[in-house]
Amino acid sequence: MPSSHWSAPVAHAPVDATVRLPGSKSMTNRALILSALADGPARLRRPLRSRDTLLMAAALRALGAAVDEDGADWLVTPGPLSGPAQVDVGLAGTVMRFLPPVAALADGDVAIDGDPRARERPMRPMITALRALGVRIDDGGRGALPFTVRGAGAVKGGAVTIDASSSSQLVSGLLLAAPRFDEGVRVRHEGPPVPSAPHLAMTVRMLREAGARVETGVETGVESGVDSGVDSGAAEWHVAPGTIRGRDWDVEPDLSNAAQFLGAALVTGGRVTVPDWPADTTQPGDALRDLLARMGAQVSFGPDGLTVRGTGAFEGLDADLREVGELTPVLAALAALASSPSRFTGIGHLRGHETDRLAALVRELNALGGDARELPDGLEIRPRPLHGGVFHTYDDHRMVMAAAVLGLAVPGVEVENPATVGKTLPEFTELWTAMVRPA
Repeated sequence: MPSSHWSAPVAHAPVDATVRLPGSKSMTNRALILSALADGPARLRRPLRSRDTLLMAAALRALGAAVDEDGADWLVTPGPLSGPAQVDVGLAGTVMRFLPPVAALADGDVAIDGDPRARERPMRPMITALRALGVRIDDGGRGALPFTVRGAGAVKGGAVTIDASSSSQLVSGLLLAAPRFDEGVRVRHEGPPVPSAPHLAMTVRMLREAGARVETGVETGVESGVDSGVDSGAAEWHVAPGTIRGRDWDVEPDLSNAAQFLGAALVTGGRVTVPDWPADTTQPGDALRDLLARMGAQVSFGPDGLTVRGTGAFEGLDADLREVGELTPVLAALAALASSPSRFTGIGHLRGHETDRLAALVRELNALGGDARELPDGLEIRPRPLHGGVFHTYDDHRMVMAAAVLGLAVPGVEVENPATVGKTLPEFTELWTAMVRPA
């Protein structure tokens, strides 16, 4: 096979492993933004170092902040934000949605671009919202990357309405920079429900921990002040103008990146423990406790972390994954190996992620002999005997992880471009091989 392919290891015995995961990408990039906008230095303890977070650090350095290595930590020292600057967002949704509001605070032009696929990801709502808040942006009428933010050193802010049904990052990006806006911001969402409410809760919690005044709520159905602020009605978030405090951030392990390792326990009838699993977290990956238990895993939480044990057989799953869409690729792989059909809904927005994840999963599962089909807002998967073959990954890190899960039980799965895991988990193939084939 081509050198760019990775032969997914087959598990010839139940796995029995403790897998220590690096930090959360979502927390790391939020902490970087807040620290760059703070009133003094900040320390990020055990941040994730991956393509997405290195791109964020480089973008903030280009705007004038210092992000320095200190052992396993990052030290962030705010500086005057200025241009001209050029920013590469790669294929990172957090960078492409979180950075433009920060760039608007810079004194000078900030040119923003990314990978070819990044130019197809939804950005028009962010561009339109920033313009409504008084920011000048030149995008050639595309409503997409590349574009230039004409930073004026300040942003008026105020009220804005946005359709964030394609990504919760559109709201988070506006909220994270809002304390530095002259009038703060009042964001109102109108449209289909915002996906990934836990990520919005993470944004709100971290803002409050940095001293920002944040109010959330919806017109009907949810009491004002709840952290997610998301329901089927119109949702609102209000961030008052004020100071962001420089502080230390303890970055939690990335729980979404636990999905494939914990899933391996299910597939092989083995045991996997992830240490340092937080007892209280806003990370969407915490939903794995419930989702894997519903498929038949034995799940326990204690001083050693979260442990999942498989029993040798597991069932399919019928679940609305709107709030945890990033878990879909690995859950789809598990569904293809389960003993009964699965149905996942609420994930139509995944068509706009690193790739069209729904189409990609259907194409690759079926190419290995599976029976998967797209629904208007999800997937339906019926287990069938699978065979080996090339599993294409479309520059999507979570497709690599899904393929690895399939390879546990299906000999001959060749994973295209495994290096794309560098986006969030550069050491993935080493961790995976050590788990499946311990020394």
